[in-house]
Amino acid sequence: MTVAVTGASGFVGVNLIQALLAEGRPVRAVIAGEEERRWLDGLDVTIVCADVRDPGAVRAALAGAEVVYHLAGIISLQPDDWPRVEAVNVRGVENVVEACLANGVRRLVHFSSFHALVQEPKSLPLDETSPLITTPDAPPYNRSKALGELAVRAGIARGLDAVIVCPTGIIGPNDQRPSYFGQTLLDLATGRLPALVAGGCDWVDVRDVVAGALAAEQRAPTGAKYLLSGQWVTVPDIALIVAQFTGQPAPRLVLPMGLVRRVAVLNEWVSRRQGNPSRLTRVSMEELSGNPQVSHARAVRELGYQPRPFRETIRDALAWYAEHGMLAHPPAGN
Repeated sequence: MTVAVTGASGFVGVNLIQALLAEGRPVRAVIAGEEERRWLDGLDVTIVCADVRDPGAVRAALAGAEVVYHLAGIISLQPDDWPRVEAVNVRGVENVVEACLANGVRRLVHFSSFHALVQEPKSLPLDETSPLITTPDAPPYNRSKALGELAVRAGIARGLDAVIVCPTGIIGPNDQRPSYFGQTLLDLATGRLPALVAGGCDWVDVRDVVAGALAAEQRAPTGAKYLLSGQWVTVPDIALIVAQFTGQPAPRLVLPMGLVRRVAVLNEWVSRRQGNPSRLTRVSMEELSGNPQVSHARAVRELGYQPRPFRETIRDALAWYAEHGMLAHPPAGN
């Protein structure tokens, strides 16, 4: 009754594995290379190295698994990153689907993203009926996640039992590397962020995403899709919450989105010349300008999904960073 997890060493992967082990389930952790083993230290799992771009390696890695959670993917904020993300986020999904079909996997739980959805019109909430992005000029990551979903749908049409979960912006504890926004939280907590952007996003706790995915595995009908969202919060409001927990004053300068978009163009050019990918890009600014209404009503209704309060997520994330030496002091207060 083995559960295989691709992308096992990532932020969501490690949290998911911990939850699976807590249920007493044997886990096969599929990672891209030996260097990723360090993120799984202390976890009682069987580790298999297999690049999802290699069909044969994926098929061998998933052989004998009853359930597969497919998390392996590349998150990119760069506007010119299509070849890299397409190879993993689209072709890699196709390889996983083929491997699941060939190996007789009982159920595939595929992790997509709310970024795969068309955000307009913003007067209406995003839900599971919102259309997928199809335009070639969309940000590479967003487009790749939409095409990955379509690859899973094609597998379902061929008899694959699969369900799809679409988290929003994921934050929370156990963020080892850290994630893009995890680094932003650390920058806020240590006073390394000189200014803020007047944008926001729907943020969800990684533990709630894991709980939603586990419930989808157990309870969802074949082909079902669930948005796993939390709460839409602006970057300035997040900075104030971090300041309340850490005592580090929030940056007073809040830049309008229009100005930051123009700065991002120049920043991308400088970053490319330096060979140092930046978090300040046109893509990241687009993600902070998305639809503020993301409905998780279906997940609540069918999975019993209940995302926790946002402040609790920030507090627990900061506490985890402090416990693991990434912050000097744990958060104080409530």
